[in-house]
Amino acid sequence: MPTAILSVHNKTGLIEFAQGLASLGWTLLASGGTAKLLRDNGLSVTEVADYTKSPEILGGRVKTLHPAIHGGLLARPTESDLQQLRNLGWEYIDLVAVNLYPFEKTIAKTDVTYADAIENIDIGGVTLIRAAAKNHERVTLVCDPADYTSALDEIRSGGISAQTRAKLAVKGFAATAHYDTAIHAYLKQQLGT
Repeated sequence: MPTAILSVHNKTGLIEFAQGLASLGWTLLASGGTAKLLRDNGLSVTEVADYTKSPEILGGRVKTLHPAIHGGLLARPTESDLQQLRNLGWEYIDLVAVNLYPFEKTIAKTDVTYADAIENIDIGGVTLIRAAAKNHERVTLVCDPADYTSALDEIRSGGISAQTRAKLAVKGFAATAHYDTAIHAYLKQQLGT
């Protein structure tokens, strides 16, 4: 059974996307708030903390940063990589649906504090995007809710093509580049460096 990890701040279209994956037999993993939303809407989902056997820590700052998650994403489609995962009790993760904390919206607020801005720098989401995009030969990255419908349609039609996975990977790297540029500009302005 293929596995998807869902960890999103913007939950637009997420329920329908997850319902579509579940109806096709996908196993769903999700981080705390995303898992709660899916469970509240009748979906069977395994929380990341239960899968990794490691709780969310530091007030939610560390959720998906775990070898069980990133091993499942970065494992190549080889027998040796798959066997190594299975020896550890893990599986491939085949699809990532992720979007990032709204850093730019946060810093656009007139009353934003430096501490609030720093707290809205996403680490785990960026790492999920980069891992999935790096391994796009095997893993599908969906970092924009606007791509849920077309991704689901392609899965229903036999699977995500290599061309689509590559296109979505490029979109993911563009998203993280934009995100990092916004953080850099803000910190440079704030810190006067």
